[in-house]
Amino acid sequence: MVKLIDIEKLSKSFGEQKVLDKIDFKLESGEIVGLIGPSGSGKSTLIKTMLGMEKADEGEALIFDYQMPKREILSNIGYMAQSDALYEMLTGYENIEFFGKMKGVPSDELKKEIEYIAEIVDLTGNLKKLVSNYLGGMKRRLSLAIALIGNPELLILDEPTVGIDPSLRRKIWKELFKQRDNGVGILVTTHVMDEAELTDKVGLLLNGDIIDFDTPQQLKVKNNVESIEEVFLKVEEK
Repeated sequence: MVKLIDIEKLSKSFGEQKVLDKIDFKLESGEIVGLIGPSGSGKSTLIKTMLGMEKADEGEALIFDYQMPKREILSNIGYMAQSDALYEMLTGYENIEFFGKMKGVPSDELKKEIEYIAEIVDLTGNLKKLVSNYLGGMKRRLSLAIALIGNPELLILDEPTVGIDPSLRRKIWKELFKQRDNGVGILVTTHVMDEAELTDKVGLLLNGDIIDFDTPQQLKVKNNVESIEEVFLKVEEK
């Protein structure tokens, strides 16, 4: 497996508030890593800092062995932010098409790839609508479609299934498993503890620090509980 994310002693503060405190974190190809933690624990800040959207106070964050931002490797990364960043006056199709072209997807492949991804996120019947007419859940699904376009080697998904019904969530996870099995590395933050059970490894982020990082099964064994939700509640109490 190839190391896709390599973070060492990463720290970030906003004023007097330390949001990330000397975090070490790694993600390799062919694995799904989940990050869980309460709101304000630093999950989104960790992602933004590793992607170069926020400047670290100290430490190092490398993606594909490069410090971000690095334009040359952006096409290898599929990023879905916690807040949707979409062109409201374009259609869903035009949004995916635009980002597909930005990632260098060949014109003769783009239409077929958009059709495939739209089917995964259940947007096939709404691709011709303006995004300004989309409901919140539809915008999340469109953001996920944009992250998937171009067959990226690394997916970074910040709460991708918020506002998505259980049956579609199951379908999306089936695609994530397929991507992982094809060698894609996937980082996903989630508040849905059942989803954390589906990952290969889970990082528990609390007070700016990853306080435990292991397979879901090992985390449950170490804490003598039967679910990741119980692991999190037990660790949080400590």
